[in-house]
Amino acid sequence: MKSATLNLRISPSIKDGIKKAATIEHRSIANMVEILIRRHCQDNGIVINDNLESHGENSNG
Repeated sequence: MKSATLNLRISPSIKDGIKKAATIEHRSIANMVEILIRRHCQDNGIVINDNLESHGENSNG
């Protein structure tokens, strides 16, 4: 699976919280953010289809 870049601005206190959470779970900050997004989506019934590229589809629609 190909990675996409996501640039965002967050408050320093949120960044500190993510750093602490990542350290506790032995993850990178980027991986921690991805895990948090995946958990949120799962909790709210949002399907993330990681297999789009392997089926020759793209995420443009």
